[in-house]
Amino acid sequence: MSGCDCSKAKAELEEFLHDELRHEDAADIREHMADCVDCQSEHRVGVVLMETVKRACKETAPDQLRMEILTRIRAEQSTH
Repeated sequence: MSGCDCSKAKAELEEFLHDELRHEDAADIREHMADCVDCQSEHRVGVVLMETVKRACKETAPDQLRMEILTRIRAEQSTH
């Protein structure tokens, strides 16, 4: 390992989660997290957050709500 500590692991966590780090840097972080409960916890929070955002982006509003919003927008636009 090339000296990965908590500050490095946490600073690069976002890139790690998105698989944007060089292989060597990602390996260092994985190795560090194997023994660091605090960084493991930060990683789990990041994974859950990413999964939640992905799910939310796939959801759509119910048709009735969408129609009500569009009607209100059009009504507002017609007054300007």
